[in-house]
Amino acid sequence: MIAPPHDIVFLTSEVYPFSKSGGLADVMGILPLTLSRMGVRVAVITPFYGRLSTGQYPVHLVHENCPVGYPWADTTADIYQADYHGLPVYFIERGEYFDRRHYYCTHKGDYFDNCERFIFFCRAALSAIRHLKMGARIVHAQDWHAGLAMAFLAFWRRSDPFWAGIRTVMSIHNLAFQGRFSYRLFEQSGLPLEAWNMEGVEFYNSFNLLKAGIAYADKITTVSPSYAREIMTPEFGCGLEGILTRRSADMVGILNGADYSIWSPENDQILECTYSAVSPEGKEDCKAHLIGMLGLSPRMVNRPVLGFIGRLRGQKGIDIVLEIIPELMKLDVGLVVLGEGRADYEAQLMSIMEDYRGQIVGVIGYTEEMSHLIQAGTDIFLMPSRYEPCGLTQMYSLSYGTPPVATAVGGLRDTITPYPRTGANGFIFADPTPEALLATVRKAVRVWEDRDSWRQIQVNAMRTRFSWETSARQYMEVYASLHNDLSSSWRNI
Repeated sequence: MIAPPHDIVFLTSEVYPFSKSGGLADVMGILPLTLSRMGVRVAVITPFYGRLSTGQYPVHLVHENCPVGYPWADTTADIYQADYHGLPVYFIERGEYFDRRHYYCTHKGDYFDNCERFIFFCRAALSAIRHLKMGARIVHAQDWHAGLAMAFLAFWRRSDPFWAGIRTVMSIHNLAFQGRFSYRLFEQSGLPLEAWNMEGVEFYNSFNLLKAGIAYADKITTVSPSYAREIMTPEFGCGLEGILTRRSADMVGILNGADYSIWSPENDQILECTYSAVSPEGKEDCKAHLIGMLGLSPRMVNRPVLGFIGRLRGQKGIDIVLEIIPELMKLDVGLVVLGEGRADYEAQLMSIMEDYRGQIVGVIGYTEEMSHLIQAGTDIFLMPSRYEPCGLTQMYSLSYGTPPVATAVGGLRDTITPYPRTGANGFIFADPTPEALLATVRKAVRVWEDRDSWRQIQVNAMRTRFSWETSARQYMEVYASLHNDLSSSWRNI
């Protein structure tokens, strides 16, 4: 098979609706699609996981035994394709690497061969670009899983005319996850020895796949302007602030958008009752439905109910929430938590539920349906993150008229207008501490009790919009800066 020409080819470890463990999948499910609908020739390449969800998008084989050459010369991959609303999504299939119940890890920890899995993915994805004759102008890698492709291309461009005209972009969705492995795996990766240095893939004597992307990509993007600035500091740089600062001229922060075809209370078929900024009354029905479904006390209908959706890990600040539970309960509020993560946080949450029956409900795990119901059925949304590259859940909570209480970091700073400023749509606090979170929740509850003031904040929140088309145009500017002829071909888009 020869693929049609694609100006931009995305490499990603997950893409909604086929695979998802977090926000990366949401971004990859909508940004390439938005570009495609705007007239940009786009394709996505991702692993063919054992738990791949194909749903209404049938997958078919387009290239059998595509040569990869890793870890042995005769190693191959099968390439499949699905059509996602006109966007071609290609899947790299190799059972021993991707046919597993989970994407990256189990509760016991990361898969022991994650480095080999994603070296294979990067090399197989680049091989697919070549053998399907995709005609890529830009290869755009997402997070550490695809970062090594930037290094391969940088070295291959030197001697192979096929790659000479292809430029690269590396997107950082979460700098804390870097893909660090042993030198032995670098030796086996196929990169030349000269890549092993402080300005290349070496990081304190480990093989760092995200650093490979940062070091060798032509351009670097992050998912919010504030996060782009933060990661050049020791507080948020996770040890990579030095190389990021040196590459600052090639780095840009582009705020994610939200997919309002999925995350809007006006057309959300999951909800008990739809509503909008013009007609917000249905939110009360959604709240009553959530309270009844989860077994919260009926009196919570007349008290504020707080929501938390996220990984039960330190980044998201769940430990801060758990620490202030006794004081929260004195405010006579309800709390609904949805997520999974560290076993000790899960156990603590279950124990607290027993102590405060009717006021606290914890749901371990994640489903899209429950996430929608919580966004619509709660009054105040908690995001006490220690860092937040962009954050999508606060964008969703704004859309559903559930003002967030959030730390002033990363994308939270870029998307929330804090009370009492004009146009306020939420509440922010400076430091991720129990005291600061509790004080800000108390403030939010006081405002909630003033029904007119609260309704205005809700309306402001629901009217706040983060357009993916705006974000897509900013990415197009990055691409055009690498290929001037792209700018002329997109002039009328």
